[in-house]
Amino acid sequence: MIASKFSKFSRPIAAQACRVAETRTVSTLATCQNAALYAPKDNSPLTFDLKNFATRRNFCVTAESVAKAPAISPSEVKDLFGLWNDALATLDADTVAKRYASTSVLHPTISDVPRTDYDSIKSYFVGFLKTRPQGAIVQSNVIQGDDWCMDAGVYEFTLAVSSEKVLARYSFVYVYEEDEWKIAHHHSSIMPEEFLGHPDWV
Repeated sequence: MIASKFSKFSRPIAAQACRVAETRTVSTLATCQNAALYAPKDNSPLTFDLKNFATRRNFCVTAESVAKAPAISPSEVKDLFGLWNDALATLDADTVAKRYASTSVLHPTISDVPRTDYDSIKSYFVGFLKTRPQGAIVQSNVIQGDDWCMDAGVYEFTLAVSSEKVLARYSFVYVYEEDEWKIAHHHSSIMPEEFLGHPDWV
């Protein structure tokens, strides 16, 4: 069974999204040329408040990044999955890897190794595409910020090679890059109760 290939535990989706958000924002703060945008009004030392950041829901808090990101409806956010799924249908790992942003994190469904650059993401799909996967969203939950959007829920893969179906949880965080929405964070994990059992406290 393919379930035996999956990691037994996965980190919560929200924690992963916040980790990527923190990384992207710290990087932005470090490299932003418009330092006055972040300068404290009372000249106190600059600090990063992750709790306040999470409330504001901004990945890149520059006016430029917000201006570049076009308006997108919740249904259009959900439809972004189709671009990734269409890339899977090509069975070309390069095409799939190009759906990810230049700074991105992939926590794959059937690998314990986080993929954090183009080469490692492509390497994962070289193997995964051998199963000839196609996905369909079962449940979608959309959250949007000023210059990013997220779709998190449940999807089901049909693996054409084995005719097997795999139900998994997912999260996609999208950022606008090179005039299109790309994946900055992708987490995918098999439904845990399927092989760990249903805890009494759930």
